[in-house]
Amino acid sequence: MIALARRFGLYIVAAVVAITLDFFIPRLMPGNAVSAVLAKLQGTQVTPAALKALETEYGLNGQGNAWDQYVRYWGNLLHGNLGVSTNQFPSSVTSVISSGLFWTVGMVGLATLISFTLGTLLGILVAWRRGSWLDSLLPAMTFFQAAPYFFIAILLIAGFATGLHWFPALNGYDQTLVTPGLSWSYIANVLDHAILPALTIVLASAAGWIVGMRNVMVTTMDEDYVLVAQAKGLPKRRVIAYAARNAILPSVTGFSLAVGFVVSGALLTEIVFSYPGIGFILQQAVLNRDFPVLQGVFLIITFAVLAANLIADLVYVLLDPRTRQEG
Repeated sequence: MIALARRFGLYIVAAVVAITLDFFIPRLMPGNAVSAVLAKLQGTQVTPAALKALETEYGLNGQGNAWDQYVRYWGNLLHGNLGVSTNQFPSSVTSVISSGLFWTVGMVGLATLISFTLGTLLGILVAWRRGSWLDSLLPAMTFFQAAPYFFIAILLIAGFATGLHWFPALNGYDQTLVTPGLSWSYIANVLDHAILPALTIVLASAAGWIVGMRNVMVTTMDEDYVLVAQAKGLPKRRVIAYAARNAILPSVTGFSLAVGFVVSGALLTEIVFSYPGIGFILQQAVLNRDFPVLQGVFLIITFAVLAANLIADLVYVLLDPRTRQEG
């Protein structure tokens, strides 16, 4: 418990540092949010009153020094106010991120869970049957592990969307055919559009889980307690369960990082498929110099990674009793 309390304290410090960097970095970049808005209003006369209103809206009216602005930033953050988007003015950053978070968590989150579960189970099976024909799968798995997400995405689009016309290639749903709502036609259309992006993530990431789990499992199966269990004549399933429980510990850490980065979306995958998730929103914010949205997305990603690591620490304590012992 003391170790967990220490780590929790480190996470709090990391969160404070991340929030501080999130405040200062955009202010060190050339230009500002008001300049981005004015650039889109070329040819439109902006009155001094309108300019002052924009500066007030984005906190750039010079009221107070940097410390006062930093304190106000914390106050707005604690009230859930992340500012206003310059690219989708007057929409708030919270609403812009929320619109993409639903798509990312739904598609990327489910694909990551499927990839981890499938990869872990196949890794255990390949390790237990090492020396059999299953080992011939490793070269193919290595190829998928090394292939970048966008390369697999382009292959799937060329094969299943452009070539066979089985699945749509772009967007989260067909806006010309269905209306968002709790209807089967809309849900089926969303699932149809999510198959290729999800398959890209599963193919690109499952190979890593298979290879990693297989290598750790092979090492674990040579441990004394596994050999003793086999010598006692315990059922194979029970021996596999003993070995897998310890072999899966490194994968838990990797899965926590993967879950944390689910919030950021598989950036390149969402860009290739024009999928309306957080990754696509992040790309649009960079292209349109939408600093408030960039700030909000980076903050959400940071909190997601910290929360996922904290949960991984708790799971580690449950899976490995040795971590409960104090130094």
